[in-house]
This record gives sequence, C-alpha cells and structure tokens, in this order.
Amino acid sequence: MATASQSDKETNLAESKPSAAVVRAQLRRLAAHPLFTNSKRYPVLLTYAVEQTLLGNASELKERTIGVEAFGREPDYDVNLDPIVRTTAAEVRKRLSQYYYNPDHAEELVIELPLGSYIPSFRAAARQTGLGVEPSLERAENLPSDVAVSASQTDPEIALARKLTRRWTLIAVALVVAALIGYGVGRVRVASSPTGASEPSNMALFWEPITATSSRITYCLGVPTEAVDLQSRTIPEIPAGENGNLNVYDVITLARSIAPLVPKNGQFRVLAGSDTGFAQLREGPSVMIGAFDNPWTMRITQDLPIGFEYDNRVRKVVDRKGPSKRMWTLQWQVPGKSVARDYAVVARLHDNVTGQPVIILGGILGEGTEAASEVVSNPAYLDAVLQKAPKNWDRLNLEAVIEANVIEGHPAPPTVVAVETW
Repeated sequence: MATASQSDKETNLAESKPSAAVVRAQLRRLAAHPLFTNSKRYPVLLTYAVEQTLLGNASELKERTIGVEAFGREPDYDVNLDPIVRTTAAEVRKRLSQYYYNPDHAEELVIELPLGSYIPSFRAAARQTGLGVEPSLERAENLPSDVAVSASQTDPEIALARKLTRRWTLIAVALVVAALIGYGVGRVRVASSPTGASEPSNMALFWEPITATSSRITYCLGVPTEAVDLQSRTIPEIPAGENGNLNVYDVITLARSIAPLVPKNGQFRVLAGSDTGFAQLREGPSVMIGAFDNPWTMRITQDLPIGFEYDNRVRKVVDRKGPSKRMWTLQWQVPGKSVARDYAVVARLHDNVTGQPVIILGGILGEGTEAASEVVSNPAYLDAVLQKAPKNWDRLNLEAVIEANVIEGHPAPPTVVAVETW
C-alpha cells in the first residue's frame, strides 16, 4: 500500500514538471515586471540562464561564459576585476525572492537561481501540485537531464564568491558581542518593569513579540552601500553582492536590538538581506535593519501606511495614510557637504504574508537607522513615540517616523514626527 502511494506521489510530481512553453511564459512575465524592467542587466542574465537551460546547455553556465556571451566581455577578461556576473546574479536572486514573496504570484510557476550556481530551477507552485508541500521546501527537477547538479559540480569561483558574501555577517556577529560588552547589557532595560510596578514597561511590551517567542529570531541586515553621491544628493545604485564592507550603523543597531534577547536566552541568526529567503522568515519573528539596502524591508513596507519610496533618484519616507500624504527626504547642509537631517521608520507589526511578528528599524541613510535603534533601546525615546499612539498600541500594528539631526556623521537624539496604528 505504502509503495503504491509513494509511486502515485512520484507520478504526480513528474506530471507537475513544467513544459518549456510554460517556463518561457513565466520568464516573459518576470521580465515585464518593474523589478526587472528598470534594469538592463537583470533580465539579460535571467533570460540567458533560462534559455540555455531549456536548450540543454546548463553545464555551460559558468561565470566566464555568461560574461562573454550575455554581457559582451572579452574571452580573457578578469572575472575578479569585473564581477558583473556575480553581482548581477545576486541581484536577480533578490528580485526573484521579492517577486514570489507577493501573494499575487502564489499560483505562478517558480523560477529560482539557487545560491552557488547559475543554473535556474523550475517548479510548479505547491498549490498547483495538490500535494500540500510548502513552495520553499518542494524540490522539483528541471526539464533537461543535466540541470540537477551537486555542490561539487558548481563553479569553484561561485563557491568562493558565496563564502565571501557571508564573511561580513560573521564579522558583524563578532562586533555585536564586543558592542554588547561595551554597552553593558544592563543599560538596555527592556524586560523588567520599574521597581514596584505590577505591569511590564512600554519597552518590554514593545519587544514582547520577539522576546516571548520560542522560535529562532532572524536579524536581516541590509547589504552595505557606498557613500552618498554629493553632486546629485542621491545614493547611487550599488550592485547586490558587493558587501565586503560593514556598515557600522547597522552593527550598532544590531547590538541594540539583540540586547533584549540576552536575559531571555533567545536564539537568533544574522543574515544579509540578499541571502535571506522567504522560508527563513516564516520560521519565526524577524528584525529588519536598514531600508533601501534591505530588500525585505522594502517588500514588507510597500503596502503599509508608512513606507519607503524611490522617485526620480530621490529616496523618501512617505505617509500614505495621512490626509496630507506627507513625505520626508534627506535634508542637507549648505552647500551640500554633508547630511544635516535623516529620517527613519520604526515599525512593530504582524506580517500577514509570513504570519510572523516583524520589527523594522530603517533609515534613509545609516544615520537614520542608528537613530531608529535609539528609539527601541531608550525608554524615554520610546515613550515619546507612544504618547502619539492609542492606549492599546501593544495590540495594534504600529509605525513611526523618526527625525534626527546628523552631526559629524552621527545622529543627535531622535524625535518622533508621525505615528500610524491599525
């Protein structure tokens, strides 16, 4: 009986393998989406990789080959000096995750570009198979027989790049430990109530969705970006994957947001936003650090009352719910030598897509992110935010816009300029 059942399951999986026509239709759908149409490189790499796989040439999908045939590089070009394939692939993976994170695409064929390989995989959505398997856990094979490759068969240069992209997260964890020792965990009072009080403090209530969980918490950091382009007063687009440097503002924010877990013996992991998958976010609560450099912050906040937008190369915080549709952008010192004021969003909400609690600490720049971390680690600043919120705020989703003057590259004490709850 069990053997027959297993055979039926394998038959269903085999029948669920997508045809080349279906794959190409989904590829056209992806290429027409704003996540890909706003770039020349991303749809080129994705289309090339998919088409070569469908033609049975998956074994030829190596970094140098893609650089030459898809991006017009010379056959002897230096892949270390010109990492266009690696950086573009990292961005394609991130954008595919963003695309399929949207529940509107839950029924569509899934095209993935696995880490450590340039060979895409194709699988039907779990709902289409009727087997009750989570999309992130189901592993379907590709059409051509040479698509499935083991780790030993992947390009050594890809494996090395994969290790390098994770080095900075290890450094971050080490620095966080040092930061916690420097701050002194006792300085960040979140778990206890004032002496003699019978009710938990506002700080304890704010962090309760994180500290009360028995699941591992995911700290998702933005991929470090380069300095602001002072000529245009904007932040240039930095290819994903160029994350060898560490953003000190994110490290400070990470230290302050991990501190509440220490007295609770909480389990956590630290991941780069470009390396964080949807399945990992479904496992438990998460803390999103950074905004425009963190794809998950942008994804989660895109339909919220307060969120981040990028318009005409200007990055802004917007209040979509308020009657005046307020927005906040970077303020500059004259004549534009440095940032004078940054803005950030502090959010505490239940994400309907992942089904998990999420805390967001993200500024337009790193200074704003650090200012957001002060709000959630200093009772006085958090109380100032909650004065603008309903009394039952702890049972609601909450977002706040934080303003901070920037002096010599560091934020001054933050102030709250807007609060939304629902």
